Amino acid sequence: MIVRILGEGQYRLDDVNHDQLASLDTELGSAVEKGDDAEFQATLSGALALVRTGILVPAETLEPSELILPHEGASLDEVRKLLAEDGIVLG
Repeated sequence: MIVRILGEGQYRLDDVNHDQLASLDTELGSAVEKGDDAEFQATLSGALALVRTGILVPAETLEPSELILPHEGASLDEVRKLLAEDGIVLG
């Protein structure tokens, strides 16, 4: 599984992490919908930490990402704007 962190790069994760990451993705979407910044930041930190346990894909290699996450410290407003403009964040 390939996951992109915006502004950071792509990581290759073992399939064993898929279910945990899918759960965190669902929690992120819920936090965005509720406008719960504290929950969003905590869940985003957990998701990013999990993704960073993977292997960083070399920058010159571009592979399709199954999931795209916002950068560390992204605000709810930034994420809402990305979702509205591009629809690319949060699975």
